[in-house]
Amino acid sequence: MRIIPAIDIIEGQCVRLSKGDYDTKKVYNQNPLEVAKQFEAHGITHLHLVDLDGAKSKHIVNHKILEQIATKTKLKIDFGGGLKTDEDLRIAFECGANQITGGSIAVKNRATFTNWLETFGSDKIILGADAKDEKVAVSGWLEESKEELIPFIQAYQKEGVSYVICTDISKDGMLEGPSFKLYQKILDQAESGLKLIASGGISTFDELPKLAELGCEGTIIGKAIYENRISLRQLENFILNN
Repeated sequence: MRIIPAIDIIEGQCVRLSKGDYDTKKVYNQNPLEVAKQFEAHGITHLHLVDLDGAKSKHIVNHKILEQIATKTKLKIDFGGGLKTDEDLRIAFECGANQITGGSIAVKNRATFTNWLETFGSDKIILGADAKDEKVAVSGWLEESKEELIPFIQAYQKEGVSYVICTDISKDGMLEGPSFKLYQKILDQAESGLKLIASGGISTFDELPKLAELGCEGTIIGKAIYENRISLRQLENFILNN
């Protein structure tokens, strides 16, 4: 299972939110590159970079930070937040993203998202399926759609999606543990070959082997790192031993 730390960006700073609420913003570092270099120094190879300004503005905003991290580290970056147009995608890939995550766009403009899948391939395009009460949420989680989570994932698997990041919004940033039951349900009901990346609520190191056992392909860890609930040394050891 891949370990994927998260860096969320608002106004160029590394922040975390609780349940996606912008009013709960807490700044952890004013220099995201510094944080990314710390991750890399501990054997981490992947990074989940979220442009929260972009999610709110509905277009890419913090691409300079993406470019900085991509050129000054060897981290493989998946980038998301406000990607709505082919131009947004062009900028993201040109600035060094290895993959992009599309969430709201996959709900609100299926034709565009499906076209991205066809153009760039399923290794480059991740479906962001973030949910509350098993309903997909959009627009930086500011809106709930009528889409049921599991049928939404199944439909996109038929379109060729293989990577899915699923965040249970009620858990995100709360340090109360991830949604093991939800991930189990998704993996049980999805078509085979799904690469499910668990996100939201990771609070202790012991949860990581459980997620790996369930069959998650990766896990995104945010606040647990920043609040020193899980140390970078522990993550380094996990990577070395798995």
